[in-house]
Order: sequence, then structure tokens, then C-alpha cells
Amino acid sequence: MHQPHAATVARDSDGRAVGGHMAIDVRDVPETKRYEARIDGGTEVAGFAAYMRTTELIAFLHTEVTPEHEGKGVGSALARTALDEARTANLRVLATCPFFAQWIARHPDYQDLLYQSRSRVSD
Repeated sequence: MHQPHAATVARDSDGRAVGGHMAIDVRDVPETKRYEARIDGGTEVAGFAAYMRTTELIAFLHTEVTPEHEGKGVGSALARTALDEARTANLRVLATCPFFAQWIARHPDYQDLLYQSRSRVSD
């Protein structure tokens, strides 16, 4: 599934982002077990979120954004797309990646996705 996200970033005379509008395209790439973000239809990966997935659970392990794209909404676009797709697939989320854990903590509407251990100890 593919959902483009937009972030506001301008560009200077050389085309470098400094504010304005850029499109962040996030796609699940199952063969590499990660979501990848690309900017303005480019081929360069601006960031990724690595995961492990089962039929019931997706664990986000590591998120990385290239230095030139940090602070421009790439990480948020990765998290939002991945979590929206987890919701659609009815998956529980295990946020072992600190970025995902912090992002979910700041966005309460995604906290219902978090995995909760259901094992109980009998008396």
C-alpha cells in the first residue's frame, strides 16, 4: 500500500530544501522489511523504518533519516504511514525503536495500536 505525505519545506536557488512544499512518498518494501521515504518522486531514500512482521504483530526496530532530510517531516511521514497501514491490517504494534515509541507517545490517536502482553500468571 502506498500513501504519499506532504511536508512544508522551501528551496533555495540551488533547489535545496529550506522551507516551501515537498512531497514525501512513503512505501512499504516487504523484500527489505522496511518502509522507505523518498522526496519529490526521487530515487534516493531519504529515510527508512525497519520492521519485523508476523500475522498479528509488527515490531518497528530502527528508524533512520538522512542528515540532509532531518527535521523536515520524513520521520513523521514514515511513522504515520506505517502505523496507518498497521491499523488497516489489524496488526498490533511493538515500538522497540525509540523514534516510533516517542512519536506514538506524542500522538495519542495511535496508542491503541500498541501491543499489550495478554499473558496472566495464575494464583
